[in-house]
Amino acid sequence: MVWVLLLVSAVAVTVFLERVLNYRRVQINTTEFIAGIRANLKNNYNIVELVAICDATPGPVARMTKLAILNRELSREQLRELLDDNKRIEVARLEKRLNMLGTIAQIAPLLGLLGTVLGFITIFRSVWQQGNWVLAQTLAGGIWQGLVCMALGLAIAIPCYVAFNYLVGRKNDLAVDIDKISSEILNIITVEMPPSSSAPSKTRMARKVAAKPVDR
Repeated sequence: MVWVLLLVSAVAVTVFLERVLNYRRVQINTTEFIAGIRANLKNNYNIVELVAICDATPGPVARMTKLAILNRELSREQLRELLDDNKRIEVARLEKRLNMLGTIAQIAPLLGLLGTVLGFITIFRSVWQQGNWVLAQTLAGGIWQGLVCMALGLAIAIPCYVAFNYLVGRKNDLAVDIDKISSEILNIITVEMPPSSSAPSKTRMARKVAAKPVDR
């Protein structure tokens, strides 16, 4: 059981490090990112440059911004539904492997308890086989095995539980950023973003047609 517990602890450390590095990589300054998008819209209105900025920026915030820019021709309600669907996908991606760490935090004490039970089984088996002549070394060995397994299980479960709560907090912070960017990018695309170049030309054409005198 000690080897099983050590294997479980190695898996927990791997999952924790992978999630920490992932959250650190995708964490960006949302305020500065949105300010850059707004500045580009006001000064350049270069869609290619906006998409390039989103591609160069890691994380769900940039991906959702790119999705909104590429689907800017949709109505407000359609764009809202599209962002909501993508938001659920991004949150699920952030929660990836968190359940594994939480499961390890729960089963590690149970594995330690199983090792303790196996240790006591060893003790009673020796008593059954040797009777009154059972050696104290055999009894002490079984008790030692049980205590080591229990202590190791608790030593793995406590840090895993702390790490799980820490990662859940980081995930919630990123989820808040996703909600914030979803609302702001919706307003930027549907309210602040100027119409495409084709829209003014169509408007001018319609006005020319309306202003043309009708032959009688």
